[in-house]
Amino acid sequence: MTQSAIITVMERACRKAAPRLRRDFNEVAQLQVSKKGPADFVSQADKAAERTLLEELQRARPGWGFLLEEGGEIAGEEENSPRFIIDPLDGTSNFLHGIPHFAISIGVEHLGTIVAGMIYQPLTDESFWAERGRGAWLQNARLRVSGRRDMDEALLATGIPYKGHGKQDEFEKILSHVIPEVAGVRRFGAASLDLAWVAAGRFDGFWEQGLEPWDVAAGILIVREAGGFVSDFRGGEKMIERREIVAANDQLHSKLHRIVAGALR
Repeated sequence: MTQSAIITVMERACRKAAPRLRRDFNEVAQLQVSKKGPADFVSQADKAAERTLLEELQRARPGWGFLLEEGGEIAGEEENSPRFIIDPLDGTSNFLHGIPHFAISIGVEHLGTIVAGMIYQPLTDESFWAERGRGAWLQNARLRVSGRRDMDEALLATGIPYKGHGKQDEFEKILSHVIPEVAGVRRFGAASLDLAWVAAGRFDGFWEQGLEPWDVAAGILIVREAGGFVSDFRGGEKMIERREIVAANDQLHSKLHRIVAGALR
């Protein structure tokens, strides 16, 4: 599959930011033993990656808008200009603790619809990407969601609420309903990669609450273009507005959605 111009632009930006993230990740492992701790260092790594992405994308697409995790919103030159939705370091807590599982996530939104997305894992050099109507890809290999049909064979991913974030009581209700039905549940700490892995068939499904637009924008499109289904907890399209998401292969989405919705009744 030949990449389009916008996918090439996004991948080039990711690859420009990645070496600094890799270098900083190696440094943060050393900082773990210091009394000061690595939190400030990681914050700087996050911001440096975002600056690099912003500079590269602005150079390639002047006039487009941005929604940035660190830098907030930058309006496009025109009312209907496309905009990039960027998380420069999804999996910050993993990064902070020297756990090699984090990603750069970039979505392109135009007229309220996500039309392109890329999730790039700097340490494995994996580039998950999709364009609306053109399928989902890992590098140049086509992505397809898994073919599992039964919940008792399904491996799911989720995110666990933590201090100051998420609804602990609702999560516990959902988890207590999901666990007896499935082969396993994983929490790896980077929602963008969870969605990319659903698209790649590594996970059969994913659910989480409290996510930001930059966590899921690219992943929603990649899962759908890989043949999967994505909805909010009510089965609708308000994943970003409601900050809740259920994603799974085409065989299991309705089953997972029913379990999640039923747990919250």
